[in-house]
Amino acid sequence: MRIPVVDSNRQPLMPTTPARARKWIQSGKAVKRWSDCGQFYVQLTIVPSGYATQDIVIGIDPGKKYSGIGVVSAKFTLYTAHLVLPFQTVRDRMDNRRLMRRGRRGRRINRKIEFSKRAHRQKRFANRRQGKLAPSIRANRQLELRIVSELCKIYPVIEIRYEYVRADVDKSSGRKKARSGKGFSPVMVGQVWMLKQLGQFAPVVKIEGYQTSLTRSHLGLTKNKVDKSKAEFNTHAVDSVAIAATSFVEYRKYHTANMDGANWFGSVTITPASFFVIRRPPYSRRQLHLMVPARGGVRRKYGGSTTRHGLRKGDLVNSPKGIGFVSGDTEKQISVSDANWKRLGQIASSKVTLIRRSTGLIVAC
Repeated sequence: MRIPVVDSNRQPLMPTTPARARKWIQSGKAVKRWSDCGQFYVQLTIVPSGYATQDIVIGIDPGKKYSGIGVVSAKFTLYTAHLVLPFQTVRDRMDNRRLMRRGRRGRRINRKIEFSKRAHRQKRFANRRQGKLAPSIRANRQLELRIVSELCKIYPVIEIRYEYVRADVDKSSGRKKARSGKGFSPVMVGQVWMLKQLGQFAPVVKIEGYQTSLTRSHLGLTKNKVDKSKAEFNTHAVDSVAIAATSFVEYRKYHTANMDGANWFGSVTITPASFFVIRRPPYSRRQLHLMVPARGGVRRKYGGSTTRHGLRKGDLVNSPKGIGFVSGDTEKQISVSDANWKRLGQIASSKVTLIRRSTGLIVAC
């Protein structure tokens, strides 16, 4: 295991050992820090001995509901994460929004007058040809970009490797489908946009699925293909490590005077590393009122990130029930939940103390 290091100007340096980091902190040469993606690191208070760095690569295994991210050097695995993507949540909320909008338009129309004089909205034109990403896809990719941006602040990343899903065309229908034969995948949507965004942090290399599989087998890593929803290293993070490792090992052909063949070239060492499960806080966004009227036709306000006690939803707090996240409030109490958003209890606001403001991420080790 290695601890990330940054200098006094927050420029990332090569990670160090935990023992050396402890000595720096005890002697006052460094101070403790935590990144928004859950990684502990140290910031030097003195001038570093040097700025030489080794190659560090980020690997991304994108998915529809879950993604994996890994940071690898030639000698160490530095960071692994399992991302719980907001795809289904955003899609359900967009469906509800569309349903409510149609209901409002229907109630606005006076059906007692003839059709040509009704208050229908004007006909739309070609508004589906703007090249926009669907909100659910954009939310997925933005969560991945958020984690990559945090990692690039504490690691001297020289390259980002991204698993690219290629599409074939079905000759019978003319539609695109994934090469796995399982039909069109939402992972394929917005890949070009994602690569462009990643290019702002470091050079990007596209890796195909077969390369990930071959490298994973070569490194002796196993993948859980039965239940990919499990928040463990062997579901998605293992592929991200294999993707990053392709920067250091490669299976390629060779030619000599006596024979032709193919073999693995290069070396990389896979070591134990910190593993994190990251998701967005699942609280509801601010709405003017509830979707369904209450008794008497009155709707109360609903959602939002603020509370009546000076805290925000997603803030990390300390309470008699333990350390957790603010998930709601009443007139005199605050709801505190764990990293899985399971309520620990409703606690008097006077007994809850703030540890850290909300970062927009829920991180569990």
